Amino acid sequence: MKPHGPIPPGYSADSDGMLTIGGDRADALADFAGDTPLFVYDSAMIAARVAEWRAAMPTDMQLHYAMKANPYAPLLAFMAALVDGFDVASGGELRAALASGMAAADVSFAGPGKRDRELEAAITAGATINLESRGEAERALSIASHLGLTPRLAVRVNPDFDLKGSGMKMGGGAKPFGVDAADAAALVRDVLDAGADWRGFHIFAGSQALDASAIAETQRQTVALAGRLAEEVGATPPLVNLGGGMGVPYFPGDMPVDVIAVGEALAETLAARDRALTDSRFAMELGRWLVAETGVYLTRIVDRKVSHGETFLVTDGGLHHQLAASGNFGTVIRRNYPIAVARAFGRDPIETVSVVGCLCTPLDRLGDQVALPRADVGDLIALFQAGAYGASASPASFLGQGAARETLV
Repeated sequence: MKPHGPIPPGYSADSDGMLTIGGDRADALADFAGDTPLFVYDSAMIAARVAEWRAAMPTDMQLHYAMKANPYAPLLAFMAALVDGFDVASGGELRAALASGMAAADVSFAGPGKRDRELEAAITAGATINLESRGEAERALSIASHLGLTPRLAVRVNPDFDLKGSGMKMGGGAKPFGVDAADAAALVRDVLDAGADWRGFHIFAGSQALDASAIAETQRQTVALAGRLAEEVGATPPLVNLGGGMGVPYFPGDMPVDVIAVGEALAETLAARDRALTDSRFAMELGRWLVAETGVYLTRIVDRKVSHGETFLVTDGGLHHQLAASGNFGTVIRRNYPIAVARAFGRDPIETVSVVGCLCTPLDRLGDQVALPRADVGDLIALFQAGAYGASASPASFLGQGAARETLV
């Protein structure tokens, strides 16, 4: 038997033992959607997550949503009223952000390899472009000149440090992301000399960290770096985007980030910041931490079989919707995500099973030898931590299976 990760707080069962999400029974949600697999996102949990962050952080901090975590349109429209900005990473995400009701002035566009038509769309809309290289800056300035518009440009900095313990390191050493810290000030001066509207710095060292002290130290280094760069430039950055970094507990033994500790340390860091940053605003860019725990993936068992003494629950879902949960999205050693039998939520396990998907590949495994209550054909399996990097980060067209349904409750 292999353990699974901790089920996020906030979920419960009704008197029949059926998992409820946002106050609705899981089976009723699946019936209303018309079919499974189904992603369900709980809007009340999203709002509570945002409120938790605001209560813990310094009052003048801005919160940006990194919509790569989950770009589902109804979720974006809901989120637009809760946060201070959206961070996008493609022309498609830019269009989705603007369609959600978020003002273009509160949208920033990061990511290497922006095409000319994407730069043009961002400049025309009035979104901020986080420049990833000198070449990208030259292209953006040329496009803006041709359009007769003043571009809003920030410089994304590749810091000379990374976020210790992060699951995905975005800074430190050679990276495709951002301008090396040693070259950033010179690029900002060139942007200013060209007459662009310089919007500040974007400094992202890493993501999916659970250690509050490591996050706090990275933020301290980030603010110090922004101060040094501002001194070199001789101008105050209007905004310093500190990136994100706060992770969620996916696996056995993982513990949630101490958000209060992060906020208290950040308040101390900002109070001691360089005078060149006195009038700067600061933002954190979060995606996974805001939405991962608010989502559940429901998939129905279509077969129960035994092979060489091992019981398999075969579902209508799989890695084509939940690539990360299958262990094929950035993890070196496969470990089990939080998982449950929806109609027996909270009940003691009585058997060890492997939950697999419907694809013809041994990689399609959602639960590897996990202890669960008895489940049969027709029952729903609930996979948690499904609100981030699920539907949009998985190969939905693999083997012609198609996309899962999604709903916001």
